[in-house]
Amino acid sequence: MEPVYEAVVGFARGVFAMQGLRFTIVGEENVPRDGGAVMVINHTGYMDFTYAGLAAQKSGRLVRFMAKESVFRHPVSGPLMRAMHHIPVNREAGSSSYAAAVADLRRGEIVGVFPEATISRSFELKDFKTGAARMAAEAHVPIIPVVIWGSQRVWTKGHPKRLGRTNVPIFISVGEPIPVAPDSDPEVVTAGYKEVMAHMLDLARAAYEPLRGADLKYLPARLGGTAPTLAEANRLDELEQAERRAKRGDQSGDQSGD
Repeated sequence: MEPVYEAVVGFARGVFAMQGLRFTIVGEENVPRDGGAVMVINHTGYMDFTYAGLAAQKSGRLVRFMAKESVFRHPVSGPLMRAMHHIPVNREAGSSSYAAAVADLRRGEIVGVFPEATISRSFELKDFKTGAARMAAEAHVPIIPVVIWGSQRVWTKGHPKRLGRTNVPIFISVGEPIPVAPDSDPEVVTAGYKEVMAHMLDLARAAYEPLRGADLKYLPARLGGTAPTLAEANRLDELEQAERRAKRGDQSGDQSGD
């Protein structure tokens, strides 16, 4: 029993109902009922981790998500994240979070990972990091591919949040577990499950209601939408990262001058 996690899930479901969110989840049976696994998820919106966790509910599993460390420092979300045993990630020094994730996997937990690391402004799959593949190989557990489509219409990077009653449909697809051998090449494993997820995402988009008018901003440019291309989105990400580095440098300079 995990009263905090279960209470948060119940609260989230109530919020989703008030928002009128309409979930379609396929492949729930692919989430194993026991044993460790790395759940890899595409990333198009800020609420993705709350939606992805729903895919494991039918199997009676609770997912331990890897999330940026700043979320754990927040006075409200921090205590909840720790109580739910999620894993803080320091992007400047990720070895401790990696070790914590592997330990959880060996204990039979499902660990949720966003291999793109950041939200995709293009709503296409960005480059994948190899951490999920390395963790799966080290812990001797499979990878579970999950794709979400529609979450970008609720709250995503570069657009106003829409947390009222929007009646947005959200499609979640869970693929079959992908075995990962201990001696697997992380690059090869990552490329392989990314290809699987790309196909799953194509099917999810095909099953989703057509996006028109103002909602074209949530559709990839190559599909007739007005979202940035993948190359344009990557440039925006690079600019944002450069600004953050400059800001951290300024703050360090201020502190050293005290």
